[in-house]
Amino acid sequence: MTETPRGTPVGVDDPYAHADVCDHLTDDGRCRYAAEHAGHDRAFAAERRADDLRCPAADPAGDWDWADCPHFRSRTDAEECARCGLEEHRDAHSDARPLLEEHHLSYADSESQSHEITVMLCRWCHAKIHDSFARVTDDASPDAEALAAAEARRSDELAETAFETAAERRD
Repeated sequence: MTETPRGTPVGVDDPYAHADVCDHLTDDGRCRYAAEHAGHDRAFAAERRADDLRCPAADPAGDWDWADCPHFRSRTDAEECARCGLEEHRDAHSDARPLLEEHHLSYADSESQSHEITVMLCRWCHAKIHDSFARVTDDASPDAEALAAAEARRSDELAETAFETAAERRD
């Protein structure tokens, strides 16, 4: 299993198996990184521009896999835990810790390139993965504590939307 630089497990053998498309990929298969950040890697940008900014990893007939691209990034914006399915319930008026957090699957390797690949996990699954040999792909149910926290937030949401008449508020 892949490990962090500190030696804790990340819960997967192959981070790329859990990656979606590159965050820099446009709808028409072009590389946004080469277009918008050409100054960061001039050789890469020049190579992509020579090919009309086409992404060779997104092209089925292309020569690359996602791992071959030096600027690949796949960050999630999911609203539920990838392991147990717990849904996020945020309270905009509270500084309470979120139920879900990004879990990094890809860490700097021994080569020169390092890709950022994340999935969304609840705090409880995140702890299990880092503190044991639990995997992201395990068939898991939400912890009782996680369900209680989500239900408390759901109750707070319902209380916020409750209608009180002016007479009720005065009393």
